[in-house]
Amino acid sequence: MTEPAANTAPYPATADQRILDTAITLAERVGWEAVRFADVADALGIGLDDIRRHYREKEAIADAWFDRADAVMLQAAAGERAKLLPELERVEDCIIAWLGALDTHRRVTREIILNKLEPGHLHVQIPAVLRISRTVQWVREACGRPQTFVLRALDESVLTTLFVTTFAYWLLNPRDNLQATRRFLHRLLRLAAAFGRLPPLPRLLRLLDARAGRAASRRRGAH
Repeated sequence: MTEPAANTAPYPATADQRILDTAITLAERVGWEAVRFADVADALGIGLDDIRRHYREKEAIADAWFDRADAVMLQAAAGERAKLLPELERVEDCIIAWLGALDTHRRVTREIILNKLEPGHLHVQIPAVLRISRTVQWVREACGRPQTFVLRALDESVLTTLFVTTFAYWLLNPRDNLQATRRFLHRLLRLAAAFGRLPPLPRLLRLLDARAGRAASRRRGAH
């Protein structure tokens, strides 16, 4: 297993990144709920309209925070050494790299998530579900997961469960330096792999997957 990716990956000193960094830094001092665009603008010496050009609402900053984690994960997965790792270790390293990108601001990340989970926030909860799905899709791409049709759907479901469970563990263990989280994820992956080898489910899924592939080929041939 490789070490977690550093959570201080360099980013261009662009306006949107400066705004993001300033908002997260302010949140460390006053809490995410208390962060206001006016305070971010004052800290940067810019106007509110300068912020609006990049972030039309506070949730957009939260989304950018997790987008940054996606980018760090993909950068870590692009290395030649990462591509040579066994399949399960690639998944493990991707998720740990994603968490590592957020780790220096774990408390703020927890506050962002709790804010999304507040009752009546459906307008942010539904996009949050889609946000998780998008990250899981990037994990699959980064790890070169080849499954299609039924097997793809099963793979996405298992990866989503692993991702969300590990994310929750990380959020609830603020003193963990990611090593305990890695061990936790490692055990989950081994359990998932063991379950995946149990008959007759994989044989049935492969049969359904093959039939779906043949049907798709016939449809393409008909056009």
